Amino acid sequence: MEICLNKDINTVVEVLENSIAEELEIQVGDEILSINGQKIKDIIDYKYLISDEYIDLEIKKTNGDLVVYEIEKDYDEDLGLVFSNPLIDEAKSCSNNCIFCFINQLPKNMRETLYFKDDDSRLSFLQGNFITLTNMSEEEIQRIIDLRISPINVSVHTTNPELRKQMLRNINAGKILDILQAFDQAHLEINCQIVVIPDINDKEELEKTLRDLYNLKNSVHSVAIVPVGLTGHREGLPKLKGYDKDLAIEIIDQVEDLQGEFLKDSGSRFAFLADEFYILADRDLPADEAYEGYPQIENGVGLVRNFSEEVNLALRDLEVSYKEAEMTFVTGTLAKDFMEDIRKRILKKFPKYKINVKAIENDFFGRSITVAGLVTGGDIIKQVADVDAYKNILIPSVMLRAQSDYFLDDVTLDQLENALDRRVLVTEVDGEKFIKLLAEV
Repeated sequence: MEICLNKDINTVVEVLENSIAEELEIQVGDEILSINGQKIKDIIDYKYLISDEYIDLEIKKTNGDLVVYEIEKDYDEDLGLVFSNPLIDEAKSCSNNCIFCFINQLPKNMRETLYFKDDDSRLSFLQGNFITLTNMSEEEIQRIIDLRISPINVSVHTTNPELRKQMLRNINAGKILDILQAFDQAHLEINCQIVVIPDINDKEELEKTLRDLYNLKNSVHSVAIVPVGLTGHREGLPKLKGYDKDLAIEIIDQVEDLQGEFLKDSGSRFAFLADEFYILADRDLPADEAYEGYPQIENGVGLVRNFSEEVNLALRDLEVSYKEAEMTFVTGTLAKDFMEDIRKRILKKFPKYKINVKAIENDFFGRSITVAGLVTGGDIIKQVADVDAYKNILIPSVMLRAQSDYFLDDVTLDQLENALDRRVLVTEVDGEKFIKLLAEV
């Protein structure tokens, strides 16, 4: 495998091993000019054009030579090329000004890239990002349909046109149901998200939205319902109410009633609540089978249940060990009781382990933010005192920015280890890998 750091957007930065590109001796630094005589506008064009069984690939070599490769391959077989920018052109920024936008609630003076709001259908296709579809022209919508681009993850929030305009503060936001109906006629695969806000788009509005989406059975496969996140940095922003125990109980009862109706009608619960609602309500999480394969696990829907089931399976296969080790599990306040339960299960297999759980209060974003994924390095340093911490500190990978060693406040793992004088281990949110890591400490 060859890799380089060239920043030209249509220049090859990686050639995958055992790929067609490697066999043809395409090299890092080569520039893709056209496929079948067509210029490449973006990654969607590229993926669409290389899907054929016979293609002509025009490349400008690093020495300036122009070469056309005539390629015969299986339908939809990838070439094995990676570009420095996965979109091949610039990402579209969000044209909304949502009343609940999390980026608008970030503290000042953070890294500039953290303030970029993407709302790009190509990122939805490539990386699973949720988009609102408000900045797309009719031609772009038709292009998605014509090229059959899916799955696409859509932030719906409400199907009420006027309410959606108010929530997204965008006059183009009211067309969502029309667009989704067009996708439904084309049988594209869509997953939806609703950020629900008390007294805004909950109760009757939520039921209407869920029923509207349920009627799009050709395309909408699942809907995630997640609570609004409110930081302590909302100066000048609309006044919104967050979820507490009573409101969480209310929405669980409402959605579970609808789930029962949908399940009876179609065999699927269709709509799924984020774990946070159940934890706030002090309710047991739904059973493993109730998540129907976890279609929205990346949205925090079923993540806790799935992790719990994976831990149980991993522990079941282990013999009791009397080795000694000590560690501190660092998490957000929302998951404290859950991780305490995990600790007790682990100690049955490792009775000589010393384990404690440290839940970090989020001073960086505000203490109303309780999830582990928004815990910062600075808050860990301040709150994990010597009396709290054992030799090894375990943190979940969701605390770090994607594919990096940086927390959201730009503290690095090395800085955290140096400040705490402890070894910091990063574990994926995967129960089997988590237990394997613990067993090897």
